Amino acid sequence: MRRRRVDALAEQQHPQSRSFEQVAELYERARPSYPEEAVDWLVEELHLGGDSIVLDLGAGTGKLTRRFVARVGRVVAVEPGPEMLAQLRRAVPEAEPLLGAAESIPLGDQSVDAVVCGQSFHWFRREEAVHEIRRVLRPGGGLGLIWNARDQKDPLQAEVTKLLEPLVPPGRDSLRVAATRFVAEVFGNLRTAEFPFEQELDAEGLVERVSSISFVAAAPEAAREELQRRLRALVADRGESLRFRYRTEAYVSRA
Repeated sequence: MRRRRVDALAEQQHPQSRSFEQVAELYERARPSYPEEAVDWLVEELHLGGDSIVLDLGAGTGKLTRRFVARVGRVVAVEPGPEMLAQLRRAVPEAEPLLGAAESIPLGDQSVDAVVCGQSFHWFRREEAVHEIRRVLRPGGGLGLIWNARDQKDPLQAEVTKLLEPLVPPGRDSLRVAATRFVAEVFGNLRTAEFPFEQELDAEGLVERVSSISFVAAAPEAAREELQRRLRALVADRGESLRFRYRTEAYVSRA
């Protein structure tokens, strides 16, 4: 029975997002969480407090989940990938993890005060997911989206982007833009904010961070090995470590 449920959830996932299951441990180790000030902004805009119930939808290994458990009363984390969810259970024992998909949320009607999505909404089948989000939100609830986007104005990130170009699937760059546009059209009143931050990475850290990208994880082994070689050379050209810069983009819409 559980095997059939896992298979059914896998069918609901975006084909590109399924590759995260291959690198769940790496994703947890290499990916950053979110800046405190960005999460504080979400909490304020969503009018959350110590008695609020929040759903982290498409929670992955719990990078956003762990930011919310200290800020609200209860966090339910729904994730369709069993390996990613196993990492979340270990990393964020305070949360309530559930195996499930955005298109079929395993919660009752009007059961949460807010739904938040970290690095995930662009993978959902949007119309189905929005229907489910509206179903589980209480009156006056809201939707918060957040992405750690690589800062393309940074020279290093421009070099990384060039190295990644042969592996990028068609349409991949437009997924996040399309997702936020869809939310703005459906929910309206979309508020936005942006927060810069960075990781300090050595050669192995850079290799692991880039290897946790979905289309890199799904690439042929030879292509991955060549990419890793070039990434290590980037660090060697700059010394022992480098600054990997992001722009964290946050969005809130009230249902």
